[in-house]
Amino acid sequence: MAWIVLFVAGLLEVVWAYAMKLSEGFTRPVPSIVTVVTMIASFALLSWSMKTLPLGTAYTIWTGIGAVGAFVVGVAVLGEALTFWRVLAAVLIVSGLVMMKLASPAH
Repeated sequence: MAWIVLFVAGLLEVVWAYAMKLSEGFTRPVPSIVTVVTMIASFALLSWSMKTLPLGTAYTIWTGIGAVGAFVVGVAVLGEALTFWRVLAAVLIVSGLVMMKLASPAH
C-alpha cells in the first residue's frame, strides 16, 4: 500500500508543478490554489509512505516521478523541446527509480 500512496504522491507533485507554472508567479488565483492544495496532499502522502518505506527510497521515487512527469507534461502540454539529451536524462532517471525500487526491501 505504501508504494501506491507514494506513486499517487509523485503524480500530485506533477500536478502542483504544472499548476505552479500556470499560476504565473502566484498571480492567478485558481492555479495558485491548485498548487497549494496538491502540494499539501503530495507532501502528506509522501509522509505517510515514509512510515514504512526507507527515507532515501521514498524521497528518490517521489522526486523522480515528479521530475519525469513534469518533463512529460512540459513536452506534451507546454510544447517544450524534446531533444535526445533531455530524453536520455529522463530515461536515466527512470532507470534509477527502477534500481531504487529493486534495491529496497518489500513492503
